[in-house]
Amino acid sequence: MSVAAAARAVVLASPAMNPAPNLVLVGPMGAGKTSIGRRLADRFGLRFVDADHHVERRTGASIAAIFEHVGEAGFREREAAALAELLAGEGLLLATGGGAVLGEANRRLMHARGFVVYLRAGLESQLKRLQRDRARPLLQRPDREQVLRELARVREPLYREVADLVLDTDGLTAAEAAGRLGLQLADRWSMKGVAA
Repeated sequence: MSVAAAARAVVLASPAMNPAPNLVLVGPMGAGKTSIGRRLADRFGLRFVDADHHVERRTGASIAAIFEHVGEAGFREREAAALAELLAGEGLLLATGGGAVLGEANRRLMHARGFVVYLRAGLESQLKRLQRDRARPLLQRPDREQVLRELARVREPLYREVADLVLDTDGLTAAEAAGRLGLQLADRWSMKGVAA
């Protein structure tokens, strides 16, 4: 390998600073997007918003009620509108719902308006963290493990497609994951377009 080729390889292997006006967390249910996101928002001085909670406040209905009355497609329309509204601003840490990556326009928007972190969680971790959850419409079935497995099959490639950074949260508390992620973000992300 020539000296020039070796130097190019080192540059490619080094994490580059990636400026973006917002931080966006994607990943499956139970990955810790909300609990990790709150800690990171405090650390970086960002406004924290959970996209699902934002949709609930805007519509005046729970996610379960939205699914019941207008189905998943109706919910996804409301979710896409919320993402567009929220990511138009800056200085935000946005915890998305697990299915936010399903829409191609959503993925393009996240990529254009945020530094996207994929919080990965394995099936066992998800089952453990979600065992008492009764609020998520897609989990209100007896075959939770199969549901999560199928969701992962469809969504995992989309999380990876949109991600600037991946953090495996298995075996980590929210505080530990936020600490690790904070260190990586300090090297990889700068807040573009936000007045200091």
